Amino acid sequence: MRLNIMTEKLVLAYSGGLDTSVAIPWLKEKGYDVIAVVLDVGQHGKDMQMIQEKALTVGAIQSIVIDAKLEFADQYVAPVIKANMLYEGEYPMVSALSRPLIIKKLVDIAHENEATTIAHGSTGHGNDQVRFEAAIHALDPDMKIEAPIRDFQWSREEEIEYAHAHDVPVPIDLDSPYSIDENLWGRANEAGILENPWHQAPEDAYALTKAIEHTPNEAEFIDITFAKGIPVALDGVEMPLSDLIIKVNEIAGEHGIGRIDHIENRLVGIKSREIYEAPAAAVLMTAHKDLEDLTLESDVAHFKPIVEQQLANLTYEAKWVSPLFDSLMAFIDATQSTVNGIVKMKLFKGNAIAVARQSATNSLYDEDLATYTSSSSFDQAAAVGFIKLWTLGNTVYEQVNHVHSQKKKMKAEI
Repeated sequence: MRLNIMTEKLVLAYSGGLDTSVAIPWLKEKGYDVIAVVLDVGQHGKDMQMIQEKALTVGAIQSIVIDAKLEFADQYVAPVIKANMLYEGEYPMVSALSRPLIIKKLVDIAHENEATTIAHGSTGHGNDQVRFEAAIHALDPDMKIEAPIRDFQWSREEEIEYAHAHDVPVPIDLDSPYSIDENLWGRANEAGILENPWHQAPEDAYALTKAIEHTPNEAEFIDITFAKGIPVALDGVEMPLSDLIIKVNEIAGEHGIGRIDHIENRLVGIKSREIYEAPAAAVLMTAHKDLEDLTLESDVAHFKPIVEQQLANLTYEAKWVSPLFDSLMAFIDATQSTVNGIVKMKLFKGNAIAVARQSATNSLYDEDLATYTSSSSFDQAAAVGFIKLWTLGNTVYEQVNHVHSQKKKMKAEI
């Protein structure tokens, strides 16, 4: 009697590149029916229809493209802006942000199609393997995981040889020495000559920003309007956050803004030299912080950076899905209710500078109190008593431990 054994379904995080393309026939040989899924999160210059068709050509039983730009901006980039998240003070979470969204979608599709397994194309020495698999474990701990590039330990030459043997089209840009990941929040670039930190990054490592030497010789000014900490309008024109980010990327990139050359501490314990381009992030996060300076009460403003740093670490370290992340974001959200207003940004020669700001409803700046002119409403006489009370503790300490002891010493000498 012949047994009817059903082939297991597998959902693959597909990019259209060599790694995930050769993964499809390899996974088929292992016995899976492969459903390829690619998320459009604003990758610059990518033909999504071509990528979708390529997956079917190389053996996927189904190929799905999801336009996730709106969700990516509203649910993943927005928290980064509100929390001023910069890993190690520099990295605005370009690649780290898209991974939890990709896995969320893949898990949903796996459930819809009764798939048992999710696969990704990460290597064994990067952060993405951790981000992908941590999110899978959090969302569905029973889901199996395949990582053919990491587990099979293919060399580049072996991948190409396998591709030719299985009629997998080899990308024409394979000679590029760089490994690039991109979404609407920015572009990450590594490998090749960039692996030597003493080598200056060549211009061909950049795609979103102009070299300073080729930027305009006149500054450009733009107004960013915020509502509850989120950018909602550019120069008075309201638009979805995803569209606003794309437009600011274009404008700021022309002025060479957003280049980051960073030696980064990876999750797996190694240091990596990363080249990032994040023009919109540089402009919007600078504007956001400037508006917070105008609208946040001082104790909140001083404590918030502690939370911001922890959130940046959690995001980078694949803990976007975690109780601590949710709890800290609840605090951040509470602080943003007053962050409403407009910031004028000056863009010039690689610099994004906040030069003016206003908040009609939540500004804590009182010009009558701040002015040094005769019209000041500040009660300077009250400062005398304030200073006495403010320093009372230190004054008593000094009197007990220094002034009194010095007097005793002087008497003893007499």
